[in-house]
Amino acid sequence: MNIKIELTYKTAKGTEAIFVSDEMRVEKAILIAEDLEKTGRAKILSFIDRLENRWTMKELNKYMQGIQTEPHNVTVYFDGGFDLKSKKSGLGCAIYYEQNGKNFRQRINAAVEELETNNEAEYAAFHLGLQEVELLGVHHLPVTFVGDSLVVINQLNGEWPVYEAELSKWIDRIEEQLERLGITPEYEIVSRKKNKEADHLATQALNGIEIRSTVEIDKEK
Repeated sequence: MNIKIELTYKTAKGTEAIFVSDEMRVEKAILIAEDLEKTGRAKILSFIDRLENRWTMKELNKYMQGIQTEPHNVTVYFDGGFDLKSKKSGLGCAIYYEQNGKNFRQRINAAVEELETNNEAEYAAFHLGLQEVELLGVHHLPVTFVGDSLVVINQLNGEWPVYEAELSKWIDRIEEQLERLGITPEYEIVSRKKNKEADHLATQALNGIEIRSTVEIDKEK
């Protein structure tokens, strides 16, 4: 979860000012807030999430303690490829998450034949990632979805209109599942180069290579 720190700073002579930090991961925010409190000058300190909900330090620490045993800090990279000649689609997803103080990466792909366009393949890849998130047991948490499809990201976040009936069906399916799981989606558009892991998985699916793996990884990765 990404949050901002808001604090009221008071000088020794009583002058006050309110400061709001850049958005950062919750773990980093807690460390910084604890250090600020040691100065004795941060008189009112709170945290603000992307939904504009406000948290106290006590509430945030309790929340973090409660999710440690469950998959959290989940990021899903997705990509879909469509081969016009064969009419086959390849779907690829790489899911990163934390659990019990450890970091994991899950890779999944799938080949499908019932789609008609590359945009449909991109939506199907997103949906595949969402299904895997549900299988992990993730619910009532924020999840970041990362892709290079401007169409999918901008339509899901409401910035672009949807004219195609098939894409509208995908959006309805995805939004219903997000609501049912209580997942707050956070969307991020990246270049294809930065989405090469999911792209490679989608290509492997088109080439008949099936991938499904979960491994523990170093934090730096």
